[in-house]
Amino acid sequence: MTTYTPVNAAETLHVDAPSAQFAYRRLGPRGGVPLVLVHRFRATLDWWDPEFLDILAAERDVILFDNIGIGYTGGDALVTVDGFAAGTLEFIEALGLTEVDLLGWSFGGVVAQAVTLTRPDLVRKLIVAGSGSGLAPNMPTMSERVLGIMAKPDADLDDMLYLFYPETEGARNRGLEHFNKVAATLPVDAPAVSEAAAMGQLQAIAAALSTPWEQVIAGLQSIGQPVLYANGMHDVMIHAFASYSAVEHLPSAKLVLYSDAGHAFLFQHLEEFTAEVKSFLAD
Repeated sequence: MTTYTPVNAAETLHVDAPSAQFAYRRLGPRGGVPLVLVHRFRATLDWWDPEFLDILAAERDVILFDNIGIGYTGGDALVTVDGFAAGTLEFIEALGLTEVDLLGWSFGGVVAQAVTLTRPDLVRKLIVAGSGSGLAPNMPTMSERVLGIMAKPDADLDDMLYLFYPETEGARNRGLEHFNKVAATLPVDAPAVSEAAAMGQLQAIAAALSTPWEQVIAGLQSIGQPVLYANGMHDVMIHAFASYSAVEHLPSAKLVLYSDAGHAFLFQHLEEFTAEVKSFLAD
């Protein structure tokens, strides 16, 4: 079995901020602009793919954290995107960072965009993976099956594979590889996301999807930083139409789509996507 050193070796650190003591891990060489990762719905910092982290942290300073009320970080459950963005900003500021790159996956992409809108002076470049900016006109919505799985406190492996990977043999095998890698590095005492925190995230997601599209466009048009949007064409959670619609209104953006992938395209096409990320973040 391959050993992915960043996850196995990285210590879980803590930093005090006004609303909570944040838990985080910091990987890779220091120097330059750090890359802060903002995670998906129902995930803690333990749930990043270790090989994904290994590749990114080989060349740059990578920081992953649990937001307020999530995983290793205490505090009351957050219920709005603005609240999650404020928590992210508290964490970044508590580390004393004055400039960061952001990579948000899924719900984390919504949060990362809100951080960028709130503090444009802080964010150098933004990566939005498998995410969106609200419900664009004519955009397909989540199915009842997807919503049902998202609401389950005990979703099993088959549920997760359905949400993240297309129902093909190749994609399913990549999905099994991903979950096996995560399981192999998961601490024995790893905390789960509480139901209060998960329901708070769902509440924030529902509100974001109800934001008037004209308001969403105004926000996108004010993001002057370079933005990389990426998605899988068979994403059953946030349709790739969301990425296309967002990029139409971003002043400086690139869109990458993977034709045989779904919500977890960044792990299904791990080598290709990490190469895109490194190229995009290069000075």
